[in-house]
Amino acid sequence: MRTILLGIATAAALVAAGQGHADQPAANPLDKVPEKMPFDVPYGAPIGFDRAQAVIASAMGECKSHDWKVNVAVVDSGGNLVAFGRMDGAQLASIPIAEHKARVAVSFRRETKVFENGIQSGLTYQLSLDGVIGSRGGIPLVEDGKLIGAVGASGATGSQDEVCAKAGAAVVNK
Repeated sequence: MRTILLGIATAAALVAAGQGHADQPAANPLDKVPEKMPFDVPYGAPIGFDRAQAVIASAMGECKSHDWKVNVAVVDSGGNLVAFGRMDGAQLASIPIAEHKARVAVSFRRETKVFENGIQSGLTYQLSLDGVIGSRGGIPLVEDGKLIGAVGASGATGSQDEVCAKAGAAVVNK
């Protein structure tokens, strides 16, 4: 009898402990307060046309070497379109997407892959932020520690777009 009562008491204690744990919400990683502000890159003077064209040429050269047909947009530090290139055969729907990726990268001062990763990991609140695009292929252009613009590529898969955009950004991001 004593063994049965001890077993019942133990089971009741485990159930109560489990209920108490279930009532407490899990720690939210968004509640962590970082010491420094992430992605705090100051805006600089806008990228000029000639440099923007060099970014596009580098991005398209990378894409061409793989036979990926993409659209590439470069915006300045204010998010204004400076230069655009469309490879022969690139899908038309990707024209505004390339521009959008570039604008998001410069506006939020981070690669668009950050949003893709966040959304995939359950941070769906990011979908409510104005102008966000949760697709990789938007890369900030940083020169001497200042954001001078961004490049966006679209038309292939997200990972292919990212490879092309990074090749273009390498002209500035050294």
